[in-house]
Amino acid sequence: MFKQNKTLIKRFLYLSFFFLSACTSQESVSTSQESVKQNIANVNAKAITKPVQSAQAKPAIVEADLWQYISNRHILSAPNQKKLFWHIDWFKKNPDYLTRVTKRAKPYLYLITQEVEKAGLPIEIALLPIVESAYYPFSYSHGTASGLWQFIPSTGKLYGLKEDWWYDGRRDVLASTKAAVKYLKNLSKLFKGDYLLAIAAYNSGPGRVQKAIRKNKRLGKKADFWHLDLPAETRGYVPRLLAVAELIKYPERYGQTITPVDNKPQLKMVTLDSQFDLDTIAQWADISLDDVYTLNPGLKRWATPSNPPYVILLPIDKAKIFERNLNSHPKNTRVRWLRHKVTSGESLSFLAHKFKTTLSQIKSINKMDSDLIKVGDYLIVPLAQRADNDYALSENEREKRRLNSKKIGVKIIHTVAKGDSLWKVANQYNVKIKSLVKWNHLVHDKPLSIGKKLVIWQTKVTKNKDLSKITSIGIDINRKVTYRVKSGDNLSTIARKFKVRVKDLKLWNQLDSAKPLQIGQKLKIIVNVVNSKMK
Repeated sequence: MFKQNKTLIKRFLYLSFFFLSACTSQESVSTSQESVKQNIANVNAKAITKPVQSAQAKPAIVEADLWQYISNRHILSAPNQKKLFWHIDWFKKNPDYLTRVTKRAKPYLYLITQEVEKAGLPIEIALLPIVESAYYPFSYSHGTASGLWQFIPSTGKLYGLKEDWWYDGRRDVLASTKAAVKYLKNLSKLFKGDYLLAIAAYNSGPGRVQKAIRKNKRLGKKADFWHLDLPAETRGYVPRLLAVAELIKYPERYGQTITPVDNKPQLKMVTLDSQFDLDTIAQWADISLDDVYTLNPGLKRWATPSNPPYVILLPIDKAKIFERNLNSHPKNTRVRWLRHKVTSGESLSFLAHKFKTTLSQIKSINKMDSDLIKVGDYLIVPLAQRADNDYALSENEREKRRLNSKKIGVKIIHTVAKGDSLWKVANQYNVKIKSLVKWNHLVHDKPLSIGKKLVIWQTKVTKNKDLSKITSIGIDINRKVTYRVKSGDNLSTIARKFKVRVKDLKLWNQLDSAKPLQIGQKLKIIVNVVNSKMK
């Protein structure tokens, strides 16, 4: 009897299992489309979230603050807090620093975090620009590295970051982030998933880290980051990143104030199919010119590159305004064009310099096969809508401010002459080559351009040099002079009188070449005491 009951129970359980399995299959088929929709919704969700690990897992918590999101997903650490002590102590002594930096990171952080997670890298990599550039997009180091990720020219070129007269990809937020993520991904593979070694190599180069590893292995020592003989800068580089991660995770513990960043997109990419004056972009997007440069620091001049397409980043709420204006304005309003009549002495290169464009662009616009032009020809050239100093964050205007900046010592302005080199100029003024590079944002292996002005800071002026006889320099001992225009004066005669340039007179006094000077008109003139003959 027991055996018969046992057999009946087995059959009942078998049939029940078969029936339930069939029902489950039917349910899976009926809900497959809904699952696909849900997956797509998850991919397109605005906030960055972790995928659900199993059917039983609780829904992921979406942190409203992106810093908190990053902090909750740290995977890198030091063997002990002592390794981070000096860096954390520095931030504690400078409590305003992280507040400023985290505020500066606000427009870029979501975009960068997305790229880092997409590549499967540790999320702490999104904090690396704090260490590299303090999240300042116009940052430039003495090693000629630039941008948020501090790419040097050779590495930038290797990872597809282009540079021309209009544009520098090393400063482009999106392009440089993609390149940095790709570089770090390659480094992590090279060092077999050891991310601390990959980060160290990002700072000092993979060859140097590999050499240190080989040395330790040869000596029978440990070959992880904490035991390698690396340059002092690199030995501090990785701990500083880990210290920043610790500070952002526990700001109250260390007396820090972190600027919150919403965990949602801040920027939208808009593709431009022709060249745009940046002032037009600012007007059509209802933002300032400075905002255009800050979000798109790869732009070097007054306009986007002349060889479209070009992807510009705009605040997500302003992109719609820009796109509406883009659709409602004719294409010829994007850049101002001038019909210029060639006069005696003018060449294509002269006109390109005058109108702040390139020779190739003038040739392309005017369908020219050669550089030859003749007096009386008419050429179409692009023209900036506003004055130079209105494009305050362009490369030229930033260089002007650098030339006028104040540091300890005496400032000398050296005009590069034929035969000059970094070594020769450094030797002439008894300064270090690396200082010249840092002061003037130069590239070590790039020849100096004749006529380029270099800033040189000397704590002591060499006594045996008669500076009044050196015509290629100007020492920053200046006097401001107010001059009243007299009968017969013009800009050229006044410039000769005070040993200054006509274009400087125009800049100092915001003069229009088309308007003649008025008798009695006051002009501000900045006179260099050494190079002038003024008493």
